[in-house]
Amino acid sequence: MCARYQAFPKESHLKIVKIIFRYISGTTNFGLWYPRGSSCCLVGFSDSDFADCKSDRKSTSGTCHLFGNCLISCYSKKQHSVAFSIVEAEYVEVGSCCTQILWIKQQLLDYDLKLGCVPIKCNNIGAINLTKNLVLHSRTKHIDIQHHFLRDHVEK
Repeated sequence: MCARYQAFPKESHLKIVKIIFRYISGTTNFGLWYPRGSSCCLVGFSDSDFADCKSDRKSTSGTCHLFGNCLISCYSKKQHSVAFSIVEAEYVEVGSCCTQILWIKQQLLDYDLKLGCVPIKCNNIGAINLTKNLVLHSRTKHIDIQHHFLRDHVEK
């Protein structure tokens, strides 16, 4: 959230950043633990809110990726375009999650770890059905083509 206001920061943003730095400096002894011998399975989780930002009505979305039981990647950001429905917001975010998983799978090939199908968990049945339906409905023609590559990966 703080990065959104870097161009024109206010005093309230500086106070929040100071709180964040105090938290980070107080948690330097914490870390992530990756136990030896844990399973080599990758799972992606995706979620999005619909038009949550009051100023421009864009959706905020995020993903996280677990390798075994350990978190290896997560992010949250505002979407680039305004979504017309919650299904579209979730569908766009699942596409972002898919691209991150493809990148992680490519990186794991450097360690001779070849993963098959990687599940992506999404909590919107409409977005899930949109990935499985091969017929492009007139209601989804406005969704940019770059997000429809997800259908190809579902087929594969």
